[in-house]
Amino acid sequence: MSLYFRPEKGVLGDVIPFYDNGVFKPFYLRNYRGNRDANHQDSWVMLSTTDHVHFTEHDTKIVGGTGSVIKVDGIYHMFFCTFQVMPEKNYINHAVSTNLDTWTEIPEDRFASDNQIYAPVHWRDPFVFWCEEENCWWMIFAAQKQGMTTRRGCVGLCKSDDLHHWSYCDPIYAPMNAQCAFECPDLFKMGDWYYLVFSSYADRYQTLYRKSRSLNGPWETPEIDTFDTRAFYAAKTGTDGVHRYVYGWNPTRENNEHHFDPLGYDGKDCNTWDWGGNLIVHELWQDENGDLFVKPVPSVLEAVSEEEIISMKPLTGEWKLAENSASVNTPYGYSALLLNPVKETSRLSFDVEAKGLAGSVGIAIHVDESFAVGYYIHIDFARRRMEFKSGVRMTERGGQMFPYEVELERPLSSKTGECFHVDVIVSGTILEIYVDNRVVLGTRMFDVTGGHFGLYASDAEANFTNIKILEENR
Repeated sequence: MSLYFRPEKGVLGDVIPFYDNGVFKPFYLRNYRGNRDANHQDSWVMLSTTDHVHFTEHDTKIVGGTGSVIKVDGIYHMFFCTFQVMPEKNYINHAVSTNLDTWTEIPEDRFASDNQIYAPVHWRDPFVFWCEEENCWWMIFAAQKQGMTTRRGCVGLCKSDDLHHWSYCDPIYAPMNAQCAFECPDLFKMGDWYYLVFSSYADRYQTLYRKSRSLNGPWETPEIDTFDTRAFYAAKTGTDGVHRYVYGWNPTRENNEHHFDPLGYDGKDCNTWDWGGNLIVHELWQDENGDLFVKPVPSVLEAVSEEEIISMKPLTGEWKLAENSASVNTPYGYSALLLNPVKETSRLSFDVEAKGLAGSVGIAIHVDESFAVGYYIHIDFARRRMEFKSGVRMTERGGQMFPYEVELERPLSSKTGECFHVDVIVSGTILEIYVDNRVVLGTRMFDVTGGHFGLYASDAEANFTNIKILEENR
């Protein structure tokens, strides 16, 4: 079983979180790619889950782009976008339902850009919510402002008293720093802070967030303004009233839809990222200064909680081994420790205390017994970041190209000190690594399979404790 949902014969795209009557019911955009036929058509699909591990699908027959769902007086309202090709123009659409299964579109509610504040294209991804401060409905959306520069990406704003008629307002956020529209916007309040979430595919290809004490801004950029890597996109949040989760997709590298794959490369690890893949969910939590961080969803950890007997084999360095712990002092060198084989669904968990300002520690995944071929997560203290090193980059030729994967490095929080906790989750080709329940690095691993877990220290003193390797529950 995959820990991360993907539809049969297709991929999961943008997620529209929704919670109703004690059940999480996130919608998503289903894309069948080359598998479309009479029985497999792209559409909005609703999922049902109570644990974010097991899902049931419900087809809606709605064809369109990202949007939002709200419930008002027993009626469900869906807002979504559609795309006109000739001439190029985008529309925001409205549909209603009494049961979440059968939807009725309201053609007269469809509306486009005003062509004054906003451009006619890149008018999409509506997110609707009730604004208590102004006693009316707000709709924020991905847009571009009218203007001379190409850097006109913004989060647009319309307001309504009845969900049917909307007035155009100036953007809620328009830093004029990106050429793309800010996709899949989301806005919520947690404690005393408002949070604006959006995704960018130009300059930076990630889901970002901003925070403010007011809906009207100013919108501050936090220390770490992203939730995950390049391999977590179009993320939006949802809550059951107690916990808040952020839902995004981990893309595949299978389709080459942009025709950017390198010629002559037989694997997939260096291919370009596709649109759509598997569902990834993180739990959000709020620091005392209002910054947001992510941690694993507890039910995902619980699904991989059968402990294995730990095997530890030192390869280099003077390791001191004990039950579920290993320590090494390598101030001027590299020490490697081989652990258990990696299974289709596996989890490695440990605490580590590391010293050495110029040093680093790391995790190996799918590594061979010579500790050469495999994938590496490099936690670099001096540069305060994690780096993902794929199998091809660990060869001499690959190392000449790129020392690490661009847009897959992650900053470490300033609150992450010498002691921290790490959770490594492998599910098929998907890898998610959480550090200190603050920062996560997600990616894919295609070209190297099998092999072992491993730990290492470079120019550092490291003490690994509470080492656990776990497999999927039987």
